[in-house]
Amino acid sequence: MSDNGHHQNGQENGHENVPSRQRRRFEGISSRTYEHPADRSALVALRKLSGFDTVFKALSGLLPERSLRLLFLSDSVRVSDAQFAHLNTMLRDACHILDLEKVPPMYVAQDPQPNAMCIGLDEPIIVVTTGLVELLDEEEMRAVVGHEVGHALSGHAVYRTILLFLTNLALRVAWIPLGNIAIMAIVTALREWFRKSELSADRAGLLVGQDLKASMRGLMKLAGGNHLHEMNVDAFLEQAEEYEAGGDLRDSVLKILNTLPRTHPFTTVRAAELKKWAESRDYQRIMDGHYPRRTEDKETSVSDSFRQSAASYATDVKNSKDPLMKLVSDIAGGAGDLGGRVRRGFGGFAGGTSKDQSTPKDQTAPNDQTAPEDRTSPKDQPPRDSTPEDDG
Repeated sequence: MSDNGHHQNGQENGHENVPSRQRRRFEGISSRTYEHPADRSALVALRKLSGFDTVFKALSGLLPERSLRLLFLSDSVRVSDAQFAHLNTMLRDACHILDLEKVPPMYVAQDPQPNAMCIGLDEPIIVVTTGLVELLDEEEMRAVVGHEVGHALSGHAVYRTILLFLTNLALRVAWIPLGNIAIMAIVTALREWFRKSELSADRAGLLVGQDLKASMRGLMKLAGGNHLHEMNVDAFLEQAEEYEAGGDLRDSVLKILNTLPRTHPFTTVRAAELKKWAESRDYQRIMDGHYPRRTEDKETSVSDSFRQSAASYATDVKNSKDPLMKLVSDIAGGAGDLGGRVRRGFGGFAGGTSKDQSTPKDQTAPNDQTAPEDRTSPKDQPPRDSTPEDDG
């Protein structure tokens, strides 16, 4: 028996062609091992959203899952030993490494757009597009398959299916007064969780592939296509750092607006998050065999998970270089002259900065009862005719 739990002759669980490079197997691993704290807290918040339980219970009985399975069965290629055998080997190997007992069916769908998804209510289904299969090499594809198996192990497929259904429904009921608003509230919450769940699944993909470079290459290809000879991992990660730290508060707001309609985090952000986790002590402990088991899941406290998620958010805010997050951190820490910092942060909207940003009166404001009037004087405000639209 090799280190990853496979027989040396490459046969176990009824399949052959196990990759020659040995990979560690995580027997009985709990999805809590790789789930991003923001994933757990977003899901807790989602479940507490008013009306979500009602919608979830209703849709669970209405969604045409049989129709969904028949659609892929009839109009896609099912992965097996006879079709896309190399993907079948990767799928079985990923399930073996993450100790997922039942191998979910996987289909290859004709679509030039690189994409993969794990959907389904009763049982998960994995779908990959031809565009993705043609774009990635074997090790990069292995990380993607592990990514989707991670979704299956975490039970993400149910919520992802509901999001797809509600997104289509929102378009159909847009004409109904208030109907679209109610649905979009749930869709927005689902998208927030969806983005966080992608960070968790990226980690699962790394645990399966156990090759950080391959994971990085795959993300780079999703961003820039099959031109690796023209790309550089370090430069790609520098983009993520520039994206986080660059600009002022105006840019922070624009980042939020750009992110809201998306189901996936931006690719550079995913790469930076994955690299940070791969270099952490937590990842090394997992690779050394120290990780939560599924047998312990029933003993896990939801409140403890939420507190851990909150602590993670607080740490992220504290360490973030984003102007808005730094401001939030300063507010929590009681930093002085926040009014001046906000004015300077949004200086781009006014086409310039305030003439009087650091007068002695501002500096003595905390001990001066007249300071609030001084800080709200007309000369400290942006010109009235300056609007966000003026700045493009």
